[in-house]
Amino acid sequence: MGSPHPRFTSNEGVIERVRTALGDRLIDALEHVGEIKLIVKREAIADALRLLRDTPGLEYQQLMEIAGVDHPDREERFEVVYCMLSLTRNHRLHVHVATDEEKPVPSVTALWPVAGWLEREVYDLYGVLFDGNPDLRRIITDYGFQGHPLRKDFPMTGYVELRYSEADKRVVYEPVKLAQDFRTFEFLSPWEGAKYVLPGDEKASPQAPGAPSPVKADEVKK
Repeated sequence: MGSPHPRFTSNEGVIERVRTALGDRLIDALEHVGEIKLIVKREAIADALRLLRDTPGLEYQQLMEIAGVDHPDREERFEVVYCMLSLTRNHRLHVHVATDEEKPVPSVTALWPVAGWLEREVYDLYGVLFDGNPDLRRIITDYGFQGHPLRKDFPMTGYVELRYSEADKRVVYEPVKLAQDFRTFEFLSPWEGAKYVLPGDEKASPQAPGAPSPVKADEVKK
């Protein structure tokens, strides 16, 4: 027999309680696809999260995650998203702040020590700075890594690769060399006026009189 208690607490009344608690620290609050999203002023994030944690009726005691989002077309291209959980109320919400490559976001390590590692992840992958983090170093990428790999303008292949050199007996860095170039097929589809039959198509239907002979697979330009 199932539990009589709901799996998640309703969103009813949450936004009103948040507006009262945060005051002018809050830019906007909305409900979207069943979740509460709060947009908070960057300089007020530590104070806002403290109020969300300590205010009766809110009580978001646990910082579950800090994530980054990159919007290159925005003036402040990065969003830092704090995923919060209320253990006593069984409710979650997300808190968003906006920043760019230069303006630091206040660290929340004084509220949750685990934020130290989470902020380092966002710094490593996006380049967002956190003011007050006592150990803001890379945490995922390798030593000496250049750039921030989850930015939208960072190439998927990266700039360098590493491998173990049997000759040097150590790990070496080299410019990225793809095993083969990304293929760009130049032949046209048959329904777009190709002058030949694609390899394999001749098995599906007989050649019409006077039609060009099928091109062999090794004749197709790779």
